[in-house]
Amino acid sequence: MVEPYFPPVSPFVAGLRCRCPRCGEGKLFQGFLTVAPACPRCGLDYAGVDSGDGPAVFIIMIAGFIVVGLALWTEVSFEPPLWVHVLLWFPLILVLSLGLLRPFKAVLIALQYRHKVTQGFG
Repeated sequence: MVEPYFPPVSPFVAGLRCRCPRCGEGKLFQGFLTVAPACPRCGLDYAGVDSGDGPAVFIIMIAGFIVVGLALWTEVSFEPPLWVHVLLWFPLILVLSLGLLRPFKAVLIALQYRHKVTQGFG
């Protein structure tokens, strides 16, 4: 059986859009972080796809760098009370962590597909 041809899709574009790494059109997720069973557009099987803890580690490093840097600058420049730090940095940590987790997970899955990691893609 001849496989249909799919033009190459950038794993970064597909990942940031949370789309299928093969066709670039179908949705990769069926929930917030739950990977769909298969691409609704091209039928790529996502059954065993697993990004592991990689996206979370990258986000911890990126968000931590941003928040700690800004908190340190705020403390040195303005010396606000502790409750101001809580009001400023807690929401920023939530927004950065939750906002980046889904696209980072999608990019990692797309990179696994691009580099033919055989585990997971049927």
